[in-house]
Amino acid sequence: MSLAPASGIVGTSEKRGRPIGLLLVAAPVLLIGWMVIYPIIDAVVTTVWLPDESGKYGLTLRTYRFFFSDQYSLDNLYLTLWTTVVCSILLLAICLPIALYLRFASGRLATYVQGLAIFPLFVPSIVLSYALIRVLGPNGMVDMLLNAVHLPKLRSPYLTPWAPVIGLVWDHIPLVVLILTAGLGGVSNQSVEAARDVGAGRLAVFRFIILPRLTNPILVALSFSVLGIFSAFTIPYVLGPAAPEMMGPFMQRTFRDLYDPVNAITQAVISFFFCIVFGLFYVRSVIRNRQA
Repeated sequence: MSLAPASGIVGTSEKRGRPIGLLLVAAPVLLIGWMVIYPIIDAVVTTVWLPDESGKYGLTLRTYRFFFSDQYSLDNLYLTLWTTVVCSILLLAICLPIALYLRFASGRLATYVQGLAIFPLFVPSIVLSYALIRVLGPNGMVDMLLNAVHLPKLRSPYLTPWAPVIGLVWDHIPLVVLILTAGLGGVSNQSVEAARDVGAGRLAVFRFIILPRLTNPILVALSFSVLGIFSAFTIPYVLGPAAPEMMGPFMQRTFRDLYDPVNAITQAVISFFFCIVFGLFYVRSVIRNRQA
């Protein structure tokens, strides 16, 4: 007899808590709708609802047809995709060993490595860009050191597509290392020791014990990195060749120098749809973690 009133009280309290919870969630949801969803919808409408030669507005895809028929626009898109892929591969190759070392190492050296890995997080992109110019650019520190030991100059990557790659990889190392290190926190020392006790080598431990726990963190890290690299502006604007250029500087130049806001918004919409594909990997990872 005592269970019925208790369950009724719990049910009543849950019903009372629902409006409060919805009110707490309403503010960030409305903010996202106002600052993210509405600008996206407005940008799409702006690029497809345009006047014709007579001034009459109607649905049209002429700005998108122009983008995908213009070789310069396609070259910029290809360069952005190439830079994103190369940076993602390099980030994974650099940051995964660092994260593994930080997870299983201890002592002062591991502390120094962690500090160096996180240090780029506190360096503004503009400072990083000009630092790379002074180090790798013509008559920079590398040229001075090579000249001091009477060695020939190396070709500077300053005005090549590799310059933004170097800067973007260095800029995104802290984020990837932190995400991978957090993911490795789910690997217990007991499971690693048990695998070693039965004769598993380092490669087998990594393949069967560590890597399965790192699948979702790797997807999350790459998703965030891809979104940041694809939409980067400062580093590609200061470093790299003038043409072709990545989508960030391309949009800014189209809007400011060519006074063509509609085509600039079209480039932004195309970039958004490429980025949303990578963003779906993050959403999928979050849903899988909640269902696990």
